[in-house]
Amino acid sequence: MQALPDGLGLPLQRGVALQVTTRRVRMTTMTVLGAPGEVFLLTHNALRSQIGLATHARVERIDPATLRPLARSPRLPGGPMWPGGMALHANGDLITVYGRWAHRLGRDCTVKAAHRLPENAAYNSFVILDCGLIVTKNLSDHAPAMLSVLDPVSLAPVCAPVACPEPSIARLSAVGDTVYLIGTASIMRFHWDGTTLRRDPDWRHAYLADSGNSYGWDAVIADGHAWFMDNGHHRYRLSMIGRGVRRTANRLIRVALDNSDDAEAVTVSGLPGGSITNPPLVDPGRRIVVGYDSANRVIAAWRYGDGPLQALWRREGIGCASHLLGDPARGLVITNDYAGGREAVIALDITTGETAARIAVGGMMQGVVFPSPGWAGDIYWCSMGQLARVFPADGAPEGPTNHTKQEE
Repeated sequence: MQALPDGLGLPLQRGVALQVTTRRVRMTTMTVLGAPGEVFLLTHNALRSQIGLATHARVERIDPATLRPLARSPRLPGGPMWPGGMALHANGDLITVYGRWAHRLGRDCTVKAAHRLPENAAYNSFVILDCGLIVTKNLSDHAPAMLSVLDPVSLAPVCAPVACPEPSIARLSAVGDTVYLIGTASIMRFHWDGTTLRRDPDWRHAYLADSGNSYGWDAVIADGHAWFMDNGHHRYRLSMIGRGVRRTANRLIRVALDNSDDAEAVTVSGLPGGSITNPPLVDPGRRIVVGYDSANRVIAAWRYGDGPLQALWRREGIGCASHLLGDPARGLVITNDYAGGREAVIALDITTGETAARIAVGGMMQGVVFPSPGWAGDIYWCSMGQLARVFPADGAPEGPTNHTKQEE
């Protein structure tokens, strides 16, 4: 989720003293809120994949303040490794997709259903359509990607896999019963017609054209446009800094939903070797879009509306790589800043780019996954080596405010 739901404010604002609680956990991906006070954490392992062994994921219900596990799923088989995804379905259960497996879990983290997906490859998360169906896709950089549509209770496929015209690395996006897919050269969409997903023959934009750039990452669907960035090919290890592969500059791309020929691309930093692994952020109320170049530590914003995108501000030296969070009520964008082997969480004024708040969260690896809001005006920040909770100092839990625990 990019924009905070009503009633869930963030602590990162001017004049608020902050604290952080951390828990060392290998490969955190995201947290998801359940009923008031419920927080669920998705993790996975990765080292096994480097020696050709299958990997697994795990779901925990955690204490919202101390981050300690209160309930834990068994190891969920995954196979090929890639950070997956988790969501709370309208039916009240948790859905996960990790590796080539989908699971449905109860709120006590017990497994209710499981389905092995058809391709022997990692599936990079999923979307839930308005009709309740689950759509997922294998990560593919060579062969055409395959879309799978699953029943939300049994997790059984409801139609045959749907072939895409090209490979796809990015995660899916969806609005209503329409799925948007960023291929390795073009963006396209598929409509659920009650029996299968059918590609829209009149809506497709070849975003790479002759740019010399590499594939795009996830699309944000907002304010009548699809927004994403390209040059997604990188060699992330501890961080994204300097890890771009193509020597070109990465770009922010806009494609109109009502006419795929109405498209625009602007370079983010203009620097060679630009690269990202996540989407931009859009504030429809202010008509501002925020993009970044993780490889060159640049973040920038544009005003959109009538006519071309207009540069609004630019900050250099900001190590931004994770998904961004927006706080529309306060006009803030929340991101990470990684430098010198340490990570901080920062809030920037979305109109000016000025720093509104900052707190070090530690962590030796730069986060490239999914932060999320908590229940008490706090933030859960996931990275590859730890989970951090950022909260107002006057909301500190009793007892130690920092602890670590290494987990398999």
